[in-house]
Amino acid sequence: MSSRKLKIFISAYACEPNLGSEIGVGWHWVLEMSKYFDLWVLTRKSNKKTIASWLLENPGFQNINFIYYDLPYYLRFWKKGLRGVRTYYNIWQRITNKIVKQTMEKNDIDIYHLLTYGNAIWPASKYGQKQFFIWGPTSVGDTIPKEYSNHYNLKSRFIEELRRLSVKLLSYNKGFKKRCKDANLILCKTENTFKFIPDYYKPKSKIFTDVAVDVIDTSDFNLEGEEDNSSIRYLAVGRLDAWRGFDLIIEAFTKAYKLNSKIRLEILGKGNDYARLKELIIKSKMESVISLSGQVSIQEYYQKMAHCDVVVNPCLKEGAVTTAFDSMSFGKPLICIKTGGYTRYFHDDYAVLVSLSNRSNTISKLTEGVLLLTNKQERIKKGSKAKQMSMDFVWQKKGMQIKEVITKAYYGE
Repeated sequence: MSSRKLKIFISAYACEPNLGSEIGVGWHWVLEMSKYFDLWVLTRKSNKKTIASWLLENPGFQNINFIYYDLPYYLRFWKKGLRGVRTYYNIWQRITNKIVKQTMEKNDIDIYHLLTYGNAIWPASKYGQKQFFIWGPTSVGDTIPKEYSNHYNLKSRFIEELRRLSVKLLSYNKGFKKRCKDANLILCKTENTFKFIPDYYKPKSKIFTDVAVDVIDTSDFNLEGEEDNSSIRYLAVGRLDAWRGFDLIIEAFTKAYKLNSKIRLEILGKGNDYARLKELIIKSKMESVISLSGQVSIQEYYQKMAHCDVVVNPCLKEGAVTTAFDSMSFGKPLICIKTGGYTRYFHDDYAVLVSLSNRSNTISKLTEGVLLLTNKQERIKKGSKAKQMSMDFVWQKKGMQIKEVITKAYYGE
């Protein structure tokens, strides 16, 4: 193995400091990889201001060369937030192919890493994937059973139908098959993703979760004064998309409340499923028990994480992973549905893991989990274990794993 640092070009459309979700994940990967590799990172120009400010305050990351690009106004005026992101991203990947080629040739880089977005159906740089191509962590094949999506609004049901159709047609998707063929290393977010990689390419594929535990000084958010024992506070966080399963936890909470009136649920986030969830809360007569608090700042989020008793992630597929790992940092027990991805890192000792089955049974299991954690000693036991285990999954260790998997693939070990 050569002692020189490998040079890697990273396509990281979503990459910005001090944020969660895929944007924060992309940022953490870049920081950890920079400890072992020389990096050229292509990201959106809209991320430049916050990245430049962060680098000024943290001058020890000089081996990260950021390249910024946004589409011209006439190709992006229609994009608002996450609306239109797929179309924008597809155009962005194609137009930036020239930047990838020029940068890699000029700097003698032969490794191309498509880091974000982690959707296996979305494209990569044509030039990049002809080089030594690292793909992922990426995901594909996770769909919502009709028994669940039948409860969604019309738009969300239509989206799920499209997802199911795209999975059925995956074996005919030329772009997906070509990326599987071209990739030298395929990092799969979930077991389901690995299953959908053609058998011939499985030897170069590996299940590799994209998120790790962020070490947070939780003492900054300690409760002032005496502990509030008047209620047991559950917290769920994420964009209000139908597949995130907030309707399931609302129904489970409604059942659990009949047996323990001390429980309270706060849901943080915004999205197109807000109206349906609000209507469900009103219909269940749970307005005084379940609150939809909207999107909050990262500091407010940490404050609420510190002050809650239990964290709930009812996503039906891989999602809200950052929040799930943050629960470990704050020493909070987690209730979640098994997805075959990040949930592989959680255990019954410090979480309540619910297997996905029929909708009614899933809600019943969530209800049981909510009621189990009304027991203070159970919460303390699981929360303490979660805090203890968090050090096994910190970003520093994740970075070492990233280094190992890339160097082994590159040097053929």
